[in-house]
Amino acid sequence: MVKRIEIAGFGGPEQMLIAERPDPTPGPDEILIRHHAIGVNYIDTYHRSGLYPIPLPSGIGLEAAGVVEAVGPQVADLKEGDRVGYCSGPIGAYAERHVIKANRAIRLPERISYEDAAASMLKGLTVQYLIRQIYPVAAGETVLFHAAAGGVGLIACQWLAALGVTVIGTVGSGSKAEAAKAAGCAHVIRYDIEDVPARVSEITNGEKLPVVFDGVGKTTWPMSLDSLRRRGLLVSFGNASGPVENVNLGVLAAKGSLFVTRPTLFDYTATAETLNRAADDFFGALLDGSVKLNIHATYPLAEATAAHRDLEARKTSGSLLLKP
Repeated sequence: MVKRIEIAGFGGPEQMLIAERPDPTPGPDEILIRHHAIGVNYIDTYHRSGLYPIPLPSGIGLEAAGVVEAVGPQVADLKEGDRVGYCSGPIGAYAERHVIKANRAIRLPERISYEDAAASMLKGLTVQYLIRQIYPVAAGETVLFHAAAGGVGLIACQWLAALGVTVIGTVGSGSKAEAAKAAGCAHVIRYDIEDVPARVSEITNGEKLPVVFDGVGKTTWPMSLDSLRRRGLLVSFGNASGPVENVNLGVLAAKGSLFVTRPTLFDYTATAETLNRAADDFFGALLDGSVKLNIHATYPLAEATAAHRDLEARKTSGSLLLKP
């Protein structure tokens, strides 16, 4: 039997209950992974709440790292005992063991621990596609990254700073401002008490920005648009404050022929080749010291509800893990 977290209905963290199920068996092109560490990500709360609806009842979680315990008959590139991680599902990572498609597994370099992999793959590959694929940021540029002290933000700020980019980060508290500065933000703006576009204009001598990376959503949407220069790009990649709704496209014209994209990680890592290329790029940044990880807290698998409550209450800075 395997212990796993399941949800039978959408709602708050209390919907997550621990259950015991028969051991999963890998199909022809699948592998069975025994987890050593499990990543907790904001998208997990969207699945649990129903913001991103999933068929119920369901497991939960997209990211984990561990050891291959069994392989399906058509799997040639992996074997029992290999160290691997994954960050794009299938949903059900909050478990002792889980079956995934072999082509969604990422081999872990020897110097990358299970904990570091589970704490960073989804966030790190998100940063990779944001700053290396959607808008390849160049040394000397200035960009805005919202929620700079969150799990994605801390990785992004470090990586961008290592690339020679000037990072303006927004945060919601004084303690998070210090974390953002330590991660490489040249300028930190408290979006809860400061006028973000006015500060951006001041920092850039009125030029504003070529790109804004916004994983917050509803509350930051207007300030993100107003921080862009003519023909600037808003990359809206998350909904931490709720989804952006009722968008009037005419606003983009009025504010300078702006561009907006709403991407997902899967579309930038849809093949095994693109997935592994992105992972290699991110692991390189980890191994050369450009990015250092901040694991805020580790919870037993049975306490996944506490992890979600802390995450949604914005009590955390950095990454959260579950331990089976």
